[in-house]
Formats: sequence, structure tokens, C-alpha cells
Amino acid sequence: NAFDIKRLFESRGVNITSVCAHATLLDPSAPWRYGTSQIVKAIRMAAAIGVKHVITTEGDAHTNFGRSLTQEEGIFQIREKLYEPLRLAADYGVKVLLEPHGRFTDSTATMERILDACNSDALGINLDTGNLWLGGGDSIEMIRKLGNKIEHVHWKDLPVEMQAYRGKIFGCGMAQIPLGMGVLDIPKIYQALEDVGFDGYTTLEIAGQEAVLESYRLLQSL
Repeated sequence: NAFDIKRLFESRGVNITSVCAHATLLDPSAPWRYGTSQIVKAIRMAAAIGVKHVITTEGDAHTNFGRSLTQEEGIFQIREKLYEPLRLAADYGVKVLLEPHGRFTDSTATMERILDACNSDALGINLDTGNLWLGGGDSIEMIRKLGNKIEHVHWKDLPVEMQAYRGKIFGCGMAQIPLGMGVLDIPKIYQALEDVGFDGYTTLEIAGQEAVLESYRLLQSL
């Protein structure tokens, strides 16, 4: 029951700002694979409890089929998997936000092509600063090019040791260091978001209470 979750958050004075529905959009559809039907469920849940954003992503391909897709094929796969969810989201007044988290969405140019191919006002971007950098992308570039599509931000900074993996692995969970202690220029990214008029929700995807508080203080100072 989605309302049980809502009441649990409210009992602790917390508002839900998005529903996560990370999927596997590049692999073939199968009953055991998280994809279109699960995104649809997340949209219905979000609409029921008054949450306006559902966040998903292409995800890592786990099959030879998904790993061998060309860029054209990958864009088509994502478009096909999101077609019905986006129609439903538009009717419910919910937005699906695609997060940089893979070889296609970690590129500003390819992300733009995906948005154009889907051609839906119900599709936007959840900017994940850490994922985008790790996949070889650049937050400043994406903000300047697609800033009007960014409606939520996941803040992460990554340690210099991750430089060796840049462009080789895609997506990471929770950052282990506070904002400002790693390779990303957090103040510059923050300023770029302000420059394009971003005023949406943001999330600290950071592990550990002290790291979260230190990151919060940094953002408050900007």
C-alpha cells in the first residue's frame, strides 16, 4: 500500500520527492526483468500519493543482446521501453526522469537524442553528478545543454581513486565521501544549475551521517 509508505515518511516529518524505478532498459523484456511494467507501477504509486517524479535509467546491460546494441539500437530500445510509461505519466501528471547511469545516458549528446526520440513532455532528467562523471560525462555540459530538462539532482562526489575507472564502469550507489572532498567541482555545478534557473528537489546520495551533514553545510554555503 503506497499510502503506508507515505504515512511512514510523514510520521518522521519527511516528504517523498521521487519514486525510484531504476530499470534494465537495454536487455530484452522478460517477466523476471525490471522494466516497463515496473515503471508503470511506480508511476501509479507516485500519482496516488502526490509525488510528481519517477526516476529511472537505462541500467547496466546483463545480456549479450543488451551489451551488443549499437547507439541507434540502444536509443530505440530505451524509446520503446518508455513509450507506454510516458503516455501513462502524462495522463497522471507525473514526470519520468531519466538518470545518467550507463553508456548512453552518460553522454550529453546521446541523452539529448533519447529525449528527442521519446518526444514527450512527461520525460525529463535526474542529474546524478557522480554517475555522470564516472561514466565519462560532464555535469556542466549537460546543464548548459539540457538544463531546461533537469528537474531533480542527485548529489555525489567521488574520490580521486575513481579516476582509473572513469568511462569503464557506469553508475555507483552512495558516495563514501562528503561533497567537496573529491574530483567534482561542486560549487561550479551548483552555479551552473542556478544559471539555468533550476529550483527543484535535490538528494544527497551520500553514506554516513557526518558526510551527509558536511555535504549539506557545503550546499547551504553556496
